[in-house]
Order: sequence, then C-alpha cells, then structure tokens
Amino acid sequence: MVEAAIDAGATTVNIPDTVGYSIPSEFGEVIRRLYDTVPNIGQAIINVHCHNDLGLAVANSLAAIQAGARGIECTINGLGERAGNAALEEIVMALKVRADQFNGLYTDIKTERLYKTSRLVSQLTGMNVQRNKAIVGANAFAHESGIHQDGMLKERSTYEIMRPQEVGIEATDLVLGKHSGRHAFKHHLQGMGLVLDDAELERAYERFIVLADKKKQIYDDDLLMIAHQEMTEANAVYVLDSLHVSTGTVTVPTATVRIRKGGEILQDAACGDGPVDAALKTIDRITGIHGTLVDFALQAITSGKDAMGEVSVRVAFDTGVTLSAKAASTDIIEAGARAYLSCVNRLMSMPKKPTEEIIENP
Repeated sequence: MVEAAIDAGATTVNIPDTVGYSIPSEFGEVIRRLYDTVPNIGQAIINVHCHNDLGLAVANSLAAIQAGARGIECTINGLGERAGNAALEEIVMALKVRADQFNGLYTDIKTERLYKTSRLVSQLTGMNVQRNKAIVGANAFAHESGIHQDGMLKERSTYEIMRPQEVGIEATDLVLGKHSGRHAFKHHLQGMGLVLDDAELERAYERFIVLADKKKQIYDDDLLMIAHQEMTEANAVYVLDSLHVSTGTVTVPTATVRIRKGGEILQDAACGDGPVDAALKTIDRITGIHGTLVDFALQAITSGKDAMGEVSVRVAFDTGVTLSAKAASTDIIEAGARAYLSCVNRLMSMPKKPTEEIIENP
C-alpha cells in the first residue's frame, strides 16, 4: 500500500496508531520494516500519528523516529480525543535533550516558547495541564526531596536534565504594583510577547490596577490571565459588570448580578444551592439562555493565600452544544461567573445550524 501510494505521487505517507494499541518496540519495527521492504520509500516522508490510550504515544513516536520516520503528528499538551495524542513539547525536548540517541535529528521549534504556548492553549481550550505533566507542568522543575535540593544547590545538572529557561519558564516575579505607570506595564507585557493596541492596553491596565489593590504580589501568569480576559471580553455580547453574593451556613445563597450588553445595564437576582449556583442561575435569567454545568474545576494559577483562582467550566446548553471556558479572579465565584458568561457569549457567536452538534473544547 505504501509503495502504491508513493507511485501514485504521494510525497508524505502517514502510518497511524489511531487507537493507541502499539508498544514502542512493535511500532518501531513497523516503520523499520517499511524502510527495509518498500523500494521507493526514499521518495516520500513517513509520518506517524500516535494516540495515547496506553500512555505510549510519545514513546511510540520516538521509536518511529529512530526507525526512520521524519514527521510526527502531535499536539500541544497532548490534546486529542480519548486519552489524547502525542505531546509536542515532550517529543521536541526528548529530541533536544537526548540528541545522542537520535543521530542529531532536530526540529526548528523555539523551545523557549513551549511553556507560554502550553499556557495559552490551556486557557483557550479550558483543558487544565496536570501539575506533574512532563516539561510544562507546574511541578516539572520542582524539587522537594532534601537530597535533591542539596544536589541542586551544589550542581544543578545533578537532578535537572534541562534548564527551566529552555522551555520558557522564568523564575522571576513581576516587580510591578498599583503605583506602576502605564509605560512600565506596557514594557513588561511586551517582554512577555503580549502586544496590545492603545485601547486594549488601557483596559488591561485598569484590570491590573484593580488586581494590584487585591493582592500583594503579581506574577507573569496573572498578567497572562488579564490579557486573556481582555481578549475574551473585547467583543463579547455580555460583560460582567458587578456581582454580589450573600451566603452562609444558615443563609439561602443569593446572587445579584449586573451585566453590560452594549450600552445597556441588565440586573437580576436569584437563589441557588450555593453561591456559584445562584450566580449562574441569575446569568441564565438575564440572558434568557439556559445552560447546565457539566464540569467545574478550580486551581490556583500563582502562589500565596491571595492567589488568583482559575476556574474551568464545561457547559451544556439546551441547543445540544457543549462549550468550555476559563476565567480567573481572586474571587472564585466571580471567576466562575465570568467563565460561564464566556460560554454564553461563544454560544451566541456560533453560526446557526439546522442540527446543532456537540462541540467540546474548540
């Protein structure tokens, strides 16, 4: 089949393990056999497409490279259906760190952009990166063991096979506060690769000042979230204006929500089983769009008791569409409301179809 495809003019032939069934020795042998038996294989590039159902997508891809494959289909953070695809960042860094095992093969990917790209993809898709994820996880360069910490202080290479800076992780905090001017704020954003126009910069700076009033230390991840929320809400139909929640052990949770729709202010209130439920029910009442919360996940995106909480939601709407979104705030109820409202806005921006289909993590 491969020989016939190349004879017919194919310059790339893909060999998939699309259900993630293979193990590295087996998959590598498949590619090696092709190079041994297909007479015209030099006229095409062999690609592989490995899924992660057994947790072997990256290992299978690397075995294929050693056997002759020169194209790897992979995704940031290993995103994909079921257990996902081969993780791009893991393959790229394996080739770089263990170049001795791959005869000098390399990619032109700028590895110092891997971490920020991973964060951006996570924010846009609503899919969290597990803390112990290789290369881009929050714990990837954390050393807790005493003997490891001692070794790190004496010689970093003892327990660190790559430097955090190689994948774009900087160990510096943002030296900005509520008295920092717009110029310093803009300069730091540009240093992070975030370029905003004047209007976007002004709105982002206002968000920054509000955040600086709430917490003592501001990190780069805080700024990334501010920029993300500015992009998310820039052309949104509904924008959260204010939120007030009354809750307690002997109180019926009640939320009052104000939402801006263009130049119009919409306000309503509702009770719920908890403060988040009350806030989301109020949003349903204001927008007239009913959604069911399928998943609600919370994680701190920075350190400290005053850290911003990042809320990820999946919402199933009555139209049959399921959407995901993220938002962050020092107030997790506000973050949940913003994330939910983001799903509502995305639903409204979707083209109408005769038969709606389920869309997960677009």
